Amino acid sequence: MSGHSHARTIKHQKDLTDKKRSQMFSKVTRFISVAVKEGGTNSETNAKLRIAIEQAKLCNMPKENVERAIKRAAGEGGEERLEEILFEAYGPGGSAVLIEGIADNRNRALGEIKQILGQYGGKLVGEGSVKWLFERKGTIEIEKSKYEDKSKEDLEMLVIEAGAQDVYWSDDLLTVYTKPEELEIVRKNLEEKKITPSSVSLDWVAKEEIALEKEEDKAGCQRLFDALDENDFVQNIYSNIKLP
Repeated sequence: MSGHSHARTIKHQKDLTDKKRSQMFSKVTRFISVAVKEGGTNSETNAKLRIAIEQAKLCNMPKENVERAIKRAAGEGGEERLEEILFEAYGPGGSAVLIEGIADNRNRALGEIKQILGQYGGKLVGEGSVKWLFERKGTIEIEKSKYEDKSKEDLEMLVIEAGAQDVYWSDDLLTVYTKPEELEIVRKNLEEKKITPSSVSLDWVAKEEIALEKEEDKAGCQRLFDALDENDFVQNIYSNIKLP
């Protein structure tokens, strides 16, 4: 599992196969569509669209594809009815899982997610059953390798001055947490300090993490996350598992 309690389906995808790249493009296109419907086509005023465009860059989606997706969502060239969904579940070892997605058919998405969970040792639960274990946070990631002239302490000080609520190091990747409504402010403050994030997103972050003692549970969670990742409806997967 990669990431801090977060198995991302879009971020940090390298050396993608053609099939996987096509799947990523489809996921990003749906995210762009929802963002445009919600806040318009101007990424300067639509923070959600800006995040979607950055995710498109992360998976090397061509600029013309992005522009076409924005135009389509704005009503040029057809309209697809999409809605954001959030499913709550338990995974192997009693882990709590949030599955964030975008679907054109909620019932079909529900059926597919339920089937995957059942196949890989998970169980769908009712609304509110596990979401209370998480909180919504803005997340900014910064790669230390891009700032060799700064120590980890220097970078931490800069992000704190920019308004960060909390920071977390995983090797040389600095994860910065903000209040959801302050995500754009902190990002802009960092850019003014010549710090360019490698990614910016709104995430569900576990309030407390649990350690899986059994190797079979760890492996089971990884298989579950991989299977969910392959589903077209799924955008992001979050858990309260404590990673090594």
